[in-house]
Amino acid sequence: MTTNRFWRLDRHPQGHDFASALSLQQESLPALVDGEVRIRAQYLSMDAGTRMWMSPRTDGYQPPLPLGAKMSGLVLGPVSESRDPAFPAGALVRGFGQWADYATVTPALSGLEIVDAEVADIRDHFGALGMNAWTAYVGVKEVAAVQPGEWIAVSAAAGATGSMACQAARNLGAKVIGIAGGPDKCRHLIDRIGVDMAIDYKGEDVAARLATVPGGVNAYFDNVGGPLLDAVLPNMAHYGRVAVCGMVAAYDNDAPLPGPARFDQVLMRRLRIEGFFIPDFLHRGAEFLPVLRQWVDEGKLRVEFDQTEGLENVLVAYDRMLTGKSTGKVLVKVAD
Repeated sequence: MTTNRFWRLDRHPQGHDFASALSLQQESLPALVDGEVRIRAQYLSMDAGTRMWMSPRTDGYQPPLPLGAKMSGLVLGPVSESRDPAFPAGALVRGFGQWADYATVTPALSGLEIVDAEVADIRDHFGALGMNAWTAYVGVKEVAAVQPGEWIAVSAAAGATGSMACQAARNLGAKVIGIAGGPDKCRHLIDRIGVDMAIDYKGEDVAARLATVPGGVNAYFDNVGGPLLDAVLPNMAHYGRVAVCGMVAAYDNDAPLPGPARFDQVLMRRLRIEGFFIPDFLHRGAEFLPVLRQWVDEGKLRVEFDQTEGLENVLVAYDRMLTGKSTGKVLVKVAD
């Protein structure tokens, strides 16, 4: 009988104290039932949105995980066993599973899909060919509807989704402002990502810097919410668009936070604000991939990987991602 390690959600975490809320457990793998697929996890994706799943809040974009459940997240690896003929053993797959050595999923409920095993680096299925890239592309092109020559600001711009949103906007002809924490990340945005302006929200007055943008900011790709949104709204151009992708500033609160202090600017500047989540667009993956692949092949889309080794170190990686200690895509390598 194969032994499986997995992370269990024992209680709702307080702030970033994940070690008191999750525990590494062990089980013997049960037999699959018809329709189930088992994945031998090679990599786990660390994503900020999963923090909401640990909360007791019921007003999120999906119900919270029940206490005692295996922690969920994106998994990449080969199928080790299958009771679904569409996903044969050995196929490389990506989908929502568990933080575990082996993830057991029902394909229709997990967004499971077979991905190209011949790419130079399979981690790209969590990077420039993955859901963070889909989020960046949809958010910039469709939700923020950025046009050539316009100014777009991106928060959490050194993270996985943010860095690819900056590149997508640049590739579509926009002028890009990356907002990140610390001078090292801002240098990374200028030198490696190619933004036109980088703002260190920890050491600079974000609103004052944005006030220098000629004509104002036409579009804002928001990963953070909170005070940064308040700094951006008064500096938006008339008829600007705000694509709300994430609310990292609020994820560790078990109660809803008040809205933006500068919400009056939505009326004064005739702004459009729209929230979106990539699960809404999963059925369109085949549409996005050709564009993303072309950009990757042309060297116009890349993402750094912040990799941690070992399932037992998942909480280290998760904390790095949520506390801004990482640059690029945070993932955990579980097995070769």
